[in-house]
Amino acid sequence: MRPGARVSAAIDILETVLTRHQPVATALSDWGKAHRFAGSGDRSAIGTLVYDALRHKSSAAHVMGSDAPRALILGGMLRSGAQADAIAALCNGDQHSPTPLLVEESLRIASPSTDGAPPWVLGDYPEWLHPELQRTFGDNAAAEGATLAERAPIHVRANTLKADRDKVVKALAQYGAKECSYSSTGVAIPAPIGGAKQPHLEADTAHGKGWFEIQDEGSQIAAALTGVGPRMQVLDLCAGAGGKTLALAATMQNTGQLYAYDRDKHQLRPIFERLKRAGVRNVQVIDAADEAALANLGPRFDRVLVDAPCSGSGTWRRRPDAKWRLKPEALVERLEEQRAVLERASTTVKPGGRLIYVTCSVLAQENSDQIDAFLAAHSEFQILPYADVWLETLPGEPPVSSDGRNDTLLLTPRQHGTDGFFIAVLKRASS
Repeated sequence: MRPGARVSAAIDILETVLTRHQPVATALSDWGKAHRFAGSGDRSAIGTLVYDALRHKSSAAHVMGSDAPRALILGGMLRSGAQADAIAALCNGDQHSPTPLLVEESLRIASPSTDGAPPWVLGDYPEWLHPELQRTFGDNAAAEGATLAERAPIHVRANTLKADRDKVVKALAQYGAKECSYSSTGVAIPAPIGGAKQPHLEADTAHGKGWFEIQDEGSQIAAALTGVGPRMQVLDLCAGAGGKTLALAATMQNTGQLYAYDRDKHQLRPIFERLKRAGVRNVQVIDAADEAALANLGPRFDRVLVDAPCSGSGTWRRRPDAKWRLKPEALVERLEEQRAVLERASTTVKPGGRLIYVTCSVLAQENSDQIDAFLAAHSEFQILPYADVWLETLPGEPPVSSDGRNDTLLLTPRQHGTDGFFIAVLKRASS
């Protein structure tokens, strides 16, 4: 496909996403099935255009003076670094390209400006979330939001049951791999620039051998701050597809017992193949939604990890359409689920054990508010300052939390280069 035709396709797909409220991945898949002539490079480039438009939906609309799909695609290209003359050249009306730019479009693209725009436009997040983001970040809300709108790098975790980090860095050298800043097992692949295609690392031979797993560095830090070690009894209560489960198993050196549980069988299903590929042998997977089996385990665990269901606001770099689909009523449901899972987790921690609460959210409602309310109702638990736990479990000095708190840790892409992650470590009294 010609570059202009890719832009036209992106405009059509974005219109489908916005009018039918369809997830981008689904819309892109449907388009690909209906246009078999499009190669993998075409599909990747088109997907990048759509995702960039959604990353910068508010600021692109502000710059272009319209929130129509065409305006968002062109504005998204501009906000992602494309030059005005290059955009104009693509809009020539030939070979399925977009029609030539209107006079107003040309003027706006030539002199883009966000001067005087409100924080939610500068930060490219929903206006209704501004009070909450301002409560978390203060005057930095727009800057934090803008970084959450950037393209994300790929982070992988070296599986120390089969390889060390140096081995993984060498295996992925062709992709520009380098060590992560905080995790001792983390490797970073830079985000693609311009129309470059993001590498499909799961197709790499080293992944097939089980040398690494794709896992954001923030998630790796959360797993490390559990403080698990060999021969412990550990529960991953919201295991999902098992990313943190695998990290815990490697730290435990395949000893002790690690139980993985999730209510959703579809989320849990991929864990079996991942455990086998990684060479993990100390994990017992509890059948999804089998509350009776979970209850029978009792308060026996040294560590209980709660990767709670949440808004996913910390992953907006990777799922930019999710921030525009998030609704207030959905957030209320997540808050209720978080309270319930914290209560459930508290019954499984043995005296002297630790409960680690994690979300991939940057919203205080889902994070510090939940911990404060839990501690007020559970005097048998106390919070362990994250910096103290960091010094026990991770190399280097602990970073500053993005929300300014000293007891819990909020990681963000702007300040730490990770996805947005909140981590709180709670200890149950010994008696």
